[in-house]
Amino acid sequence: MLRNYLKTAWRSFKRDRQFTLLNFIGLFTGLTCTLLIWLWVHDERSVDKFNKNDDRVFQVLQNWNDGKSISTNDATQGLLASSLRSDFPEIEYASSVIPPSWFDDRGILTFGNKHLKAAAQFAGKEYFSIFSLPIVSGDRNSFGDKQVIFLSEEMAQKLFGRTEVVNQTIAWNEKGYSGLYKVGAVFENPPANSTLKFDVLFSYDLFLEANPKLQKWTNNDPSTFIMLKKGVDARKFNQKIAGFVKSKSEASKSELLLQKFSDRYLYNHYENGQPAGGKIEYVRLFSLIAIFILVIACINFMNLATARASRRMKEVGIKKILGATRTSLIGQHLSESILMSFGAMAFAVLAAMILLPSFNTLLGKEMSFQINLDTIIAAVSIALLTGVLAGSYPAIYLTNFNSVSILKGMWAGGISESWIRKSLVVCQFALSALFIVAVLVVYKQMEFVQNKNIGYQRDHVIYFEKGGIASENAEDYKPGGKYESGLMSFIEDIKKVPGVQHAANFRHNIVDRNGGTSDLSWEGKDPSAHIDFTDIAAGYGFVETLGIEMKEGRSFSTSYPGEKSKIVFNEAAIKVMGLKNPVGKIVHLWGEDRQIIGVMKDFNFQSLHENLKPCFLDLLVNQRASKILVRLSAGSEKETIRGLTDLYQQYNPGFSFDYRFLDRDFQALYASENRVASMAKYFAAMAIIISALGLFGLAAFTAQRRKKEMGIRKVIGARAHQLAILMGKEYLKPVLFALCIAFPTAWLVMNQWLNGFAYRIRLEPTLFIIAAGAVMGISLMTVSFQSIKTAYVDPAETLRTE
Repeated sequence: MLRNYLKTAWRSFKRDRQFTLLNFIGLFTGLTCTLLIWLWVHDERSVDKFNKNDDRVFQVLQNWNDGKSISTNDATQGLLASSLRSDFPEIEYASSVIPPSWFDDRGILTFGNKHLKAAAQFAGKEYFSIFSLPIVSGDRNSFGDKQVIFLSEEMAQKLFGRTEVVNQTIAWNEKGYSGLYKVGAVFENPPANSTLKFDVLFSYDLFLEANPKLQKWTNNDPSTFIMLKKGVDARKFNQKIAGFVKSKSEASKSELLLQKFSDRYLYNHYENGQPAGGKIEYVRLFSLIAIFILVIACINFMNLATARASRRMKEVGIKKILGATRTSLIGQHLSESILMSFGAMAFAVLAAMILLPSFNTLLGKEMSFQINLDTIIAAVSIALLTGVLAGSYPAIYLTNFNSVSILKGMWAGGISESWIRKSLVVCQFALSALFIVAVLVVYKQMEFVQNKNIGYQRDHVIYFEKGGIASENAEDYKPGGKYESGLMSFIEDIKKVPGVQHAANFRHNIVDRNGGTSDLSWEGKDPSAHIDFTDIAAGYGFVETLGIEMKEGRSFSTSYPGEKSKIVFNEAAIKVMGLKNPVGKIVHLWGEDRQIIGVMKDFNFQSLHENLKPCFLDLLVNQRASKILVRLSAGSEKETIRGLTDLYQQYNPGFSFDYRFLDRDFQALYASENRVASMAKYFAAMAIIISALGLFGLAAFTAQRRKKEMGIRKVIGARAHQLAILMGKEYLKPVLFALCIAFPTAWLVMNQWLNGFAYRIRLEPTLFIIAAGAVMGISLMTVSFQSIKTAYVDPAETLRTE
């Protein structure tokens, strides 16, 4: 029976080649898009799932309540991990972590004549007990010694050419932590689907020693990770530790929050102190897009199959009279759709393999199409589901008619048949219109973000690390020592390079600066107030290099003595402090008095997803702020960069000059949104193409069925353009109705997405007008071709058989 089904299906495909081809292209395109999306969704959902005790590993976050709103971040107190570990028996292991992103750039490893840049991470003693990173060689128990360094397998191979390197001594140059270290162990490279990306690992005690301010409960920097003991209820424990920081610091407004580590990547947006989405929304969105695209392709199949039902009615009637049951007939028609679906899937797999490199480039991923059990199950399931979904309605529809009526020629497509087909067209184009509006809104929002005045000039600005090989002399790193004087002389030499307008050193990230302190007081401060200030460590000329405007006073200058005891705030900080005439007033920061010398106009030092926060500039001119910021003259960037390259290599012989443009870093903040916009753009185009194919097929069938009608109308006086309009209206009305459904839905969905930005566009009617024009234009072109072709056929040809 199966063989007979397949033979009948093949004959049916050959008999109606045009409709078979349209159906196949629609299914093939839909399945290709679905496969690519499935690969991406699978990859996103696998991030950080590598830990053996995944269900017990949590990150400790903080909720800050200023009375107006609650903000959540992962910067915690320096003593939090050790204090939680000692105070709560439910915790099996705990570790503070300073990730590589905390540092401005990579440090430099030196062994013999080899010098390699490496990303460093600092972690507590129990780090390897929490995270599943196997040791390749050495003893993990040596971790925690401040003079010991752990290397990744890849870094050990690059530096030594082998992994058996325990007890080797290597030099490390990273501001504040430079010196000689002994290799304690080599660990496996973190998995590709892990957010833990680092090359070398140091003891957290070393970091704490270099940053004594973190001994106070008012300062935050490290991330905190814990592993709960088996059987501990995470929800109950979450409630138990919520007020822990307040028990250590009465003035604190912080509440702790546990989040499963492997959930952090996808659920990284918070509302009112609780996870409320994040990247998971894009995963859900594109899962829906995959479903919608498949549904659109299936609708094509349904529409075309039911539209050409009249050609198969006699076949069905004869088979019924010969004894075929309805179940067997449904099986036959389903086998046709399933066969086509599996054929389309075979080509879709091939297309996905070919397109995957370009897809990876678009998304910044390293996905591979592996033919394994998961992939086979996914492909077979999708193909089977698609075949059943696409063929179910036509199979039921075709086998529902009375065989006697069919053979007497008494059957004709009714109003319900036409209504169902038009409803399916409405569904297709409603989804297509929704895609178009979404793409337009994302594009306009990204354009708004790129063009918004953020308070500083990011164009023609580059930055780079000063660099340098580690010194074995500790005196070189002290104030006034070799590295501080070398840094300042390097900046002065940079200013002499033709094409350089300004140059300054700094430490923290400019475009997405996180972290800060609440250890700031001033005369008149409310003792119960807890205000978190973001600190930006920078040297002389920072304000001028970025073109930040001063509202009052001045910025740091070498023309004045004792600038280290001065401070510069932004407008938001002065407002929240409630200071009038702030210049000249004294504040108390980190145990020292600071005099306010200036107030900067507000500038966005974080993503535009965030509201502007109070911040201050802290003067820092030593090795700990050795990132160099340079403003170039417009039009001579290439020549200037060549000059900077030569100068850099004079100071750092043998090292490449690695620089970055500030505006590209700004754009990178919105990489997820831009990638989603790009994906949405291509998949929206595919959805429209599939919908247009279906509409083209229906229009072709309608034109074929109504040729005689059109011939009679022409004979009795109808003009060709009237006939074209008459046929076109049949399918343009459903498209208009589709727009009426799509636009309110699109407004609700995209308004919700825009609410994730503190600075956003308004949903203007123009966006919906453009989308309507695009959908109507595509529909009109699709339908009009067949309508005009039919309208201009000679009536003698269509009526000759009469």
